[in-house]
Amino acid sequence: MNQPGEMVYLVDDDESVREAIADLLDSLQLSVISFESAASFLRHQRLDTAACLVLDLQLPEMSGLVLQEQLACKSSPPIVFITAHGDIPSSVRAMKAGAIEFLTKPVDREALIAAIHTAFARDRENRAHQADLSKLRNRILLLSPREREVLPLVAVGFLNKQSAAMLGITEVTLQIHRRQIMRKMAAASFADLIRMCEALGIPDATQKSTMHTAKIQPTAASPRRSGE
Repeated sequence: MNQPGEMVYLVDDDESVREAIADLLDSLQLSVISFESAASFLRHQRLDTAACLVLDLQLPEMSGLVLQEQLACKSSPPIVFITAHGDIPSSVRAMKAGAIEFLTKPVDREALIAAIHTAFARDRENRAHQADLSKLRNRILLLSPREREVLPLVAVGFLNKQSAAMLGITEVTLQIHRRQIMRKMAAASFADLIRMCEALGIPDATQKSTMHTAKIQPTAASPRRSGE
């Protein structure tokens, strides 16, 4: 089933290929925007909706693989490669970089449609994940500076008395901060808070280094003991 607003971006320098694929997608009521080069695609302001990029491997000036590399650091749609000159190294490189499929021309209709729907599903999942992360980052902003110091200590499993000693505060004060963190992060349980921290990458490398310098080891069982 097609979802409202989903978009296929098609990049191929062969006009006949663009027209053939666009006609196919139109017949299936799939929205498509076509581009003749990677540069023209990059200049386009993409819609904020689930999408798929059907990308030719061999393009003038910038190849499909180079475009894939450039998009890797951005929030880009999943890629379905198409090519008339496929080779094993290129296909392996594309798939390792996260491509959904690598299809040879003339492209099989059913294989292309299946790959596009797979790409849509993955992009919906990615977008939902990013939306969840955005909500968690907004909650982190609600924490006070001290609470942000407490959170990574809690996340790695330090006991309250250990965390309090590292921060130079009383254990009672630490417990108050911990309760505030639970409330502001909207954590249903301590395990839920730990899952949030894992998603946010807390503690980060700098925080881990600081803990290592302190030479205090967390108690392995403490993450399960939310009351401590």
